Amino acid sequence: MSILRRDLLASFVVFLVAVPLSLGIAVASGAPVAAGLIAAVAGGVVAGLLGGSARQVSGPAAGLTVLVAELVQTYGWRATCTITMLGGLVQLLLGAGRVARAALAVSPAVVHGMLAGVGVVIVLGQVHVLLGGSPQQSAVANLRELPGQLMHPDAAPALLGGLTVLVLLGWSRLPREGRLRLVPGPLPAVALATAAAWGFGLPVPHVDLPDAPLDGWAAPVLPAGSPFGIAGAVVSLALVAAVASLLCSVAVDRIRPAGTPPADLDRELRAQGAANAVSGLLGGLPVASVIVRSTANVDAGGRTRLSPVLHGAWVLVLALACAPLIERVPLSALAALLVVLGLRLTDPARVRDLRHHREAPAYFGTVAGVVLLGLGEGVLVGVAIMAVLALRRLTRLSVRTERLAPLPDDGPAPPRRHVVVEGTFTFLGVPRVTRALQEIPAGCGVDLDLNVDFMDHAAFDAIHQWRLAHERQGGRVDIDEVHEAWYERAVTGDMTQPRKAAPPSRWWAPWANRRRRSEAELDAPETSPAAVLLDGVREYHGSTANLVRPIMAELAMKQKPQHLFITCVDSRVVPNIITASGPGDLFINRNVGAFVPRHESRTPDDSVAATVEYATNVLDIKTITICGHTNCGAMAALLAGGTEVEHLTGLSRWLRHGNHSLARFLATDPDGWDEPPLTRLCKINVMQQLDNLLTYPWLRERVESGEIELVGLLLDLSTATVEILDRAAGTFARVPDEVPGTHTVT
Repeated sequence: MSILRRDLLASFVVFLVAVPLSLGIAVASGAPVAAGLIAAVAGGVVAGLLGGSARQVSGPAAGLTVLVAELVQTYGWRATCTITMLGGLVQLLLGAGRVARAALAVSPAVVHGMLAGVGVVIVLGQVHVLLGGSPQQSAVANLRELPGQLMHPDAAPALLGGLTVLVLLGWSRLPREGRLRLVPGPLPAVALATAAAWGFGLPVPHVDLPDAPLDGWAAPVLPAGSPFGIAGAVVSLALVAAVASLLCSVAVDRIRPAGTPPADLDRELRAQGAANAVSGLLGGLPVASVIVRSTANVDAGGRTRLSPVLHGAWVLVLALACAPLIERVPLSALAALLVVLGLRLTDPARVRDLRHHREAPAYFGTVAGVVLLGLGEGVLVGVAIMAVLALRRLTRLSVRTERLAPLPDDGPAPPRRHVVVEGTFTFLGVPRVTRALQEIPAGCGVDLDLNVDFMDHAAFDAIHQWRLAHERQGGRVDIDEVHEAWYERAVTGDMTQPRKAAPPSRWWAPWANRRRRSEAELDAPETSPAAVLLDGVREYHGSTANLVRPIMAELAMKQKPQHLFITCVDSRVVPNIITASGPGDLFINRNVGAFVPRHESRTPDDSVAATVEYATNVLDIKTITICGHTNCGAMAALLAGGTEVEHLTGLSRWLRHGNHSLARFLATDPDGWDEPPLTRLCKINVMQQLDNLLTYPWLRERVESGEIELVGLLLDLSTATVEILDRAAGTFARVPDEVPGTHTVT
């Protein structure tokens, strides 16, 4: 019963939001007012019953206002209903083809720009209605006529519109926990304006409904015009409504309660198609999922499909039983409601987010296109700008040249050059790279690093021909490829230039370039582990040594690590990978179990203590990290009592340093943990080893004075994520992204 009560309350809250918005959107679209109510009923009942999300609410959407207004002006209202119905059938076909996720490929910059452009068009048109005038045929005309309208407003509609805006803005500032916030702001705003107009007898235009909203219904008619134009209108309506609905589904998924399954996007698209077909057939506006109503439904506690369906039922009851009340609503109040809604669609916070990704040009281009050209044209402008930006990123290339000290065997040759080419190397980058290579003196040794993610044939040919010419003049060229071997593969396939084929890459290295082995490699004789390791050294010499040589030369005389990192010898734990660190960053101690023998332990061992002393007293390291990991073999041996390794005397003796971790594990209440026993012991071991460090009096004194910081980490092997220990709370949490105060080991 609690769920039923929540859904009943939520449906009524959504109903209160839907009524004024549906009326206002119908007025702004140039459609009959009843069309907004019909669309709200169709969206609530049909999409609510068939949709892929139980909490999503559909109805007439502000984002479709501009498109519908264009269709009404071009084809007339009854033909627009036919286009809506056909658009619904297109959505049904798209949903049956399971292409819903393809609609999400539209860049958010274009989508938000489209919504912002729609918001600007709504504001420019409805400001005229708010001031007692009439909107023009286009946004440009509305903007041109706006100064005159501002200079000569109609006092009564302007006062009611201003009152509506003030109530909306004031209502949004009420405390979220208050009872009044259970009532959505549009309802009291429109109700107060209606009461003021009626109480003072103000002569203002009102909503005009037929005696019964469905009386005089006539079947939709076929649009008159070019078949291509009509087909374009149907497809445009279907796609815009589909994208709006799918983006709403994704947004609602982000705020769904824990344990709730995500939305089925293909089913949602089919439901939107069915709702649009029904709405168009009955003479309603196009339907889409609406984030305002969906958020209101979630916030009000809606849990099942009953809430959106009942909201549609309440709208139907209101349309049939309360038409005289609706007709008292001033049009200026609905216009004010739409002005506020339009301003919210132009959310400037979106621009700040897009600037970080350098996609603001697509946003502003879409806004300008929607306002000046129309909705479909504006979206095409935004897509074109995004295509240009993507092409520019794909063709971004940088070239750096630096001098290197000559090698002993270079003799009197000119100083060596180090050339680094980074980015996507296509024919567009050939002039820049060729210009840099031609500036290298003849006979000079060259280390050419190709750090490219793609190389086309024009780029390969330019590099290859330059190399041949440079080597003919006595120079030497060493080419190293950091990513895939684009150049090497191309040269190997060039039968006119005999070259020694490169040995096949080992399946496990380089680490970032794993690939499936070919059948020839799988059938080849097994190579000894030592030979595989030497292949790795050769690969290091050929591809990595040149990259790390400058920093290694700097560190050759003195190491300057930042952290002492104590971790397990387990081969799956690679400190430099999980901390994104490089040569010279970490001073590492690895041992079985990541143990720190306690000060004056009965099983003496100074190996870890010696590392700590050298790190803190000689290298002046200020951070000591204990890093454990899940599925640790040492912890499993401790849980088994050491019986499996008792024949290994050295290992058995070493495992005694984990007895305090085991004792702490046995003394801990298991009900407070939701992990398996082995994972629990792995976490407790990290805590215990940090405590073991504090048994050394000289180290404890420096920790308590703030000179040295202790950090606990745990690597979850199954998810490849790292968790950090909150020592005060005794809990682990995943390391957050860019949060001030986070302890990061680099």
